[in-house]
Amino acid sequence: MVTASTPSFIEIARALGPQIQSYSQEIEQGRRLPLPLVENMAQAGLFRLWIPQQLGGEEADPATFVRVVEEVSQADGAVGWCLMIGGAYGVFGGYLQDEAAHEIYGSDPHVITGGAFSPVGQAVVTEGGYRVTGRWQLGSGCQHTNWLVGGCRIFDGDQPRLNADGTPVRRMLFFPTEDCEIIDTWHTAGLRGTGSHDYAVSDVFVPATRSLSFREPPSHSGPLYALPTIALFGVAIAAVPLGIARHAIDVLVELAEVKTASRSLELLGQHAMVQADVARAEALLRSGRAFLYETLDEAWQVVTAGDTLSVKQRAMLWLASTQATVAATQAVELMFSAGGATSVYTSSPLERCLRDIRTAGQHICVVPSNFESVGQALLGFDMSTSVLLRFDDRSERLENDQLQRAK
Repeated sequence: MVTASTPSFIEIARALGPQIQSYSQEIEQGRRLPLPLVENMAQAGLFRLWIPQQLGGEEADPATFVRVVEEVSQADGAVGWCLMIGGAYGVFGGYLQDEAAHEIYGSDPHVITGGAFSPVGQAVVTEGGYRVTGRWQLGSGCQHTNWLVGGCRIFDGDQPRLNADGTPVRRMLFFPTEDCEIIDTWHTAGLRGTGSHDYAVSDVFVPATRSLSFREPPSHSGPLYALPTIALFGVAIAAVPLGIARHAIDVLVELAEVKTASRSLELLGQHAMVQADVARAEALLRSGRAFLYETLDEAWQVVTAGDTLSVKQRAMLWLASTQATVAATQAVELMFSAGGATSVYTSSPLERCLRDIRTAGQHICVVPSNFESVGQALLGFDMSTSVLLRFDDRSERLENDQLQRAK
């Protein structure tokens, strides 16, 4: 029960900051999150913010979860990323049929899900479900999850099942992590602690109820589940770079108070270029952050009023997520340069901030090429085959809603 004296989830996340930072070296060297830290985050309820209330989750508004991810990412980018994945995937509880939703999200208060959307698995229809074989990349947090999802193409025998438009039928299927082989592939420049290894299953049976498609309506009617899922994930992803950038600025400001620049024998903070760079970084971060939350708030107002986001409104979510990530990355690059030679040592947080934010920025939801797609939407182009709809798979429902309103 929440009372006036109950700390908010944002305050809880902030309070976990020192503990998260105490694990920093272990996270980086072990290439995964320490299980005691994961358990503490789970006990605090941070992974349950987007799980439906009917399943014991918080069903929190999007901005609350995004702010929690941002706060945790300020302490450690890899931890923020794993929270973003594990927490955002709670939204699937609003799409699954009741039986599977309760099995996955309602039976264990500390449940954590992860996995990949890419439909690289093969699910052959059998009595009661599917026989699934596949290998997926980028299974962030897979070593501490209870369940993993994998995107699959559906087969009838050896023939792929097709939609009415001729495209392959795709579904997301859920497997207990214990049924998966975790393959040690995550040797990377940044976000090393996310443990985003490959994972695989071989001829595993998955009940039909443990699958979903975004072409189908959500099983829960709350406004959280009315938002376009992939665009919603993009907003959550952008929270990680925002947190990393805030940490980088704070680190540089502290460094500027104690480091003497060898070229002038003055404190780093006395240099006009450093002063200007700190101001630019702050402006980049705050403007990108403000745009993100403003756009998310506008989208939330639309769905809470019972309306459907238009293509342009969905495009704005992608634009805000991408712009926030690009601006945060530029801010970190400014701080890394301002730190001089100190920044290049692995003992410097600025070195890790740069590696982590550039790795986060490679995600398809926040890459700069999204600017082109958004521009096309704003200019009125036909977006029926665009990434803005194709990766969401709600294009048919959106078009039908808009046709009904036009009648």
